[in-house]
Amino acid sequence: MGIKRLVAVLTMTLLAGCAPAATAAPGAPPPARPAPTAAYAVGVRTFTVDPASARPLPVTVWYPAEGGAVAAGRFPVVVYSHGLHSLPELHAGLTARWAAAGFVVAAPAYPHTRRGAARFSRADVRHQPADGWRLIRHLVRLDAQPGDPLAGHLDVARVAAAGHSAGGFTTAGMFTSGRSGRLRAGIVIAGGGMAGSFAGPAAPLLFVHGTADRIVPVTVGRAAYHRTTGPTAFLSLLGQGHGEYLTPGLPGFDQVLATTTDFLRWTLYGDQAAGRRLPGDARSPGVTAFETRPTG
Repeated sequence: MGIKRLVAVLTMTLLAGCAPAATAAPGAPPPARPAPTAAYAVGVRTFTVDPASARPLPVTVWYPAEGGAVAAGRFPVVVYSHGLHSLPELHAGLTARWAAAGFVVAAPAYPHTRRGAARFSRADVRHQPADGWRLIRHLVRLDAQPGDPLAGHLDVARVAAAGHSAGGFTTAGMFTSGRSGRLRAGIVIAGGGMAGSFAGPAAPLLFVHGTADRIVPVTVGRAAYHRTTGPTAFLSLLGQGHGEYLTPGLPGFDQVLATTTDFLRWTLYGDQAAGRRLPGDARSPGVTAFETRPTG
């Protein structure tokens, strides 16, 4: 499947959410705003979802800013999930750059897998997709909350999920049967599928994986890639391990940043030019390889 065909398939997927308001079905989201043409300054804030519950969820948010406030307009949302023994701020090299490109990135610190968790449990990853959805519901409420700085700035009809390692499995676990149509796309970095992943409506997905990953072997990522039912792409970091390519300045980071950013522009803003750039974004002989597969 060539990239031109993949762009065409994804265009059809996006049409339901990007049709003119005059012809859209009742209750359909309005058309996406055009993708930004210049980088924004980036603001950061934190809050906790359900602080008095059994699973309080601290969240770090990076957002497009101007003049010391949230930039004008509504921005698509990316829910970013960290890996085991990690924290949202350790991924700021990537997430802050997505915010500069015009996305609000909300990253939860999961109760039992984050660094410093009082009761660390690898098995708790299976509960994290529900936490991701809890965060999305919170953001929907936040967008309508008078007086909140983010109110009126969150395009909660256009959400992507992304994550690294255990966060990649968490991301895959959010794509289950019966999920909300708000979730439009996913990026699985050094991860794989969970029970029930990739059921329900097809959605575009991007997999990113080091071919020498000893923690989550690339075969795990590729098995998940071949289970998907929507238009899917796979970016391989040749000879790399579990995530060094997520560090600015190291080999592969520029290609990962360009590919993931254009994937988000393509799927959440409907930016077809960004979709056509994907093979070029990933092109770095000896460093990366890029492939796509069709729906089904």
